[in-house]
Amino acid sequence: MSGALHNLTYRRLLLAQIFSVLGSGLTTIALGLLAFEMAGGQAGAVLGIALAIKMVAYVGVAPIATTLAERLPRKGFLIGLDLARACLVLALPFVTEIWHIYALVFGFQAFSAGFTPTFQATIPDILTDEGDYTQALSYSRLTYDLESLLGPLIAGAALTVLTFNSLFVGTAIGFLLSAGLVMSVRLPRRKHVPTAAFSKRLTRGLWIYLATPRLRGVLALYVAVAAATAMVIVNTVVLVKDVLGQGDGLVAIFFAASGCGSMVVALALPKLLGETSPRPVMLAGGVILSFGLWVAALSDEMWVGLILWFVIGAGASLIQTPTGLLLTRSCHSQDRPAVFAAQFALSHSAWLLAYPLAGVLGGAVGLPITFATMAALACLATFGAAKLWPANDPLALEHDHDATVPPHAEGDETQTGGSYRHRHAFVIDDAHPSWPTS
Repeated sequence: MSGALHNLTYRRLLLAQIFSVLGSGLTTIALGLLAFEMAGGQAGAVLGIALAIKMVAYVGVAPIATTLAERLPRKGFLIGLDLARACLVLALPFVTEIWHIYALVFGFQAFSAGFTPTFQATIPDILTDEGDYTQALSYSRLTYDLESLLGPLIAGAALTVLTFNSLFVGTAIGFLLSAGLVMSVRLPRRKHVPTAAFSKRLTRGLWIYLATPRLRGVLALYVAVAAATAMVIVNTVVLVKDVLGQGDGLVAIFFAASGCGSMVVALALPKLLGETSPRPVMLAGGVILSFGLWVAALSDEMWVGLILWFVIGAGASLIQTPTGLLLTRSCHSQDRPAVFAAQFALSHSAWLLAYPLAGVLGGAVGLPITFATMAALACLATFGAAKLWPANDPLALEHDHDATVPPHAEGDETQTGGSYRHRHAFVIDDAHPSWPTS
C-alpha cells in the first residue's frame, strides 16, 4: 500500500466519506418514493422544490457554518453534524405533510453544508505531500461516482424485501458509521485561532477566493460543469423515455455511463497532474463539456447519447477533481476551511441557476434548443475561465508588505528597508488575503 492510502487516518476518513455518500444516495431514492406516495403525479414538482431547497441551503449556510465552527474542535464538529443528519433522516418516514419534507430537507442539507467543506479542508492537513493529496482528490471524486452507480443497486436490492422507509434507516446507519470512523482518528489541531470580528470572518473565504485569479477561473469552469450536469440530472429521463421511447432500465444505463466517464478520468488524473499543471487539464474539461452539449443538440441516437453521457462525465471530472488541489495551493492552512466553504457555496450557486434553467427550457422549447443553449453557456464560461486564469500562472508570487505588518509563518520573508518581501504558494492581486483583521 502506498500513497494516500498508506495513511491510516486518511483511510478511515475515506471510508467515512464512502458511508456518508452512499447514505445520501439512498436518501435521494427514498425521498423520490416518499414524494410519490404523498403527492402522486405531483411528485416531480415536490422533488424539484426539494432540490432547489438543497441548493439554497448549500449556498447560504456553508460560509456561516464554517465561520461558526472556526473556534470549535473539528472532530467534535464533524461527529455532531453526522449525528444530526442521522436524526433528521430518521424523522422522514413519519412526515404527514409536504412542507415537512421541505423543512427536513433544508435542515439535512444545512448540516451537510457545514460538514462537507470542513471535512474537505481537513484532508490536506493530514496528507501534507501534494502527490498524496492529489491521489486523495481522485478517491474523493470516485466516492461520489460510486453514489450514482452503487446507490441504485443497493436500494434496488433492499426494496425487493423491505419498504422504501427502510432506506432512511440505511442512510442513518451510514451517518452513524461515518461518525464512528471520525471518532476513531486523531485530527490535526487548528493552527490558527481567529481574532477578527464575525462579519469579517464570514466574508473572508469569499474575499480570498475572488481575489485569486486562478480561483475566479475555476468558478467560471464550474458554470460549464453546472450547465452540463444539470442536463444530465434533469433531462436524462426526458431524453430516454420521451425522445428515445425507451424504459426505466435505459435511464439507469445513461446515468451509469456518465458516472463511468467520471471514474475513468478520476483514476487517470493523479499521474496526469504530476506531469502538467491543472490549468490546461481543467480548460480541456470545459471544451469537452461544450462539445458534448453541442453534439447532443444535433443527435437523438441512443448510442450517440450514451457516448456523450460518458464524455460529459469525463469532462466534469477533469474540472472537479483538481479543484481541491488549487484551493489548497491558493490559501494558508488557517484560511483553508473558509476558502473550501466559499468554493462549496459559489459552485452550488451555479447549479441553483442551472437546474431550473435546464428544466424550464426543456419543457418550453424542447431538448435540442435546451442543449444548444447550455452548450453556449458552457462555451462562454470556458472562454471566461481562460481569460480570468492567467496562462503563466505561477505557483508562487513575490510581493512586498510594509514592515509594520508582521511576516507570516508560512512565507519566505526577507526584510529590506521598510518592507518585507516574501513568496506565497498562490497568486493574489494586490492585497494579502491571509492576515486576520480585527
